[in-house]
Amino acid sequence: MNTSQQRVVILALLGMTLAVTRVHHFAAVPDASWAVFFVGGFYLSQWTRWAFPALMALAVLIDFIVIRGQGIDFWSHYCVSPGYWALLPAHAALWGGGWWLQRHHGGIGWKALGLLAIVLPVSVAVCHLFAQGGFYWLSDSVANPTLAGWWKNYTDWLAPYLRVAAMYVAVAAMMHVALVQLGVLKDIGTHKQLP
Repeated sequence: MNTSQQRVVILALLGMTLAVTRVHHFAAVPDASWAVFFVGGFYLSQWTRWAFPALMALAVLIDFIVIRGQGIDFWSHYCVSPGYWALLPAHAALWGGGWWLQRHHGGIGWKALGLLAIVLPVSVAVCHLFAQGGFYWLSDSVANPTLAGWWKNYTDWLAPYLRVAAMYVAVAAMMHVALVQLGVLKDIGTHKQLP
């Protein structure tokens, strides 16, 4: 399988993961959206110009279908406010974290694991800053927003979102290591781009 074919497979897997898990943020299978954008930045950095917008459009389409499926007008839903559009820089922060990690890790090893352990939480924290901040400050759902109320909301939700993203990224990292060991995937660290 050549580089482009591998990217197509990865993009398709990320799209399917987004479609299967984004349908309800608090379902038995947690929403993998944040991990999808982080992993996408890692593997699809060469296709950022169109892969990132394609995954963003898919995320919005899924939200639209789910909300309309509940018999609610998309624009009048609780989660859709001017703050909804903060998801664009939020998901871009995750994509950028994956992109940065891909550029700086040296292949499978402790260095890569250490970088991942730093970059993922930072990316999630910045993503959460935009996503939660956009909702808190720009939606009508919060009657009297305050800095203290925002901070409490931010810190209450950061750990659960980080835990879910880390779970999915850990699965992706284990699959990466296994596929490299099997010779199906060349390690990015030795080629500095998707094999």
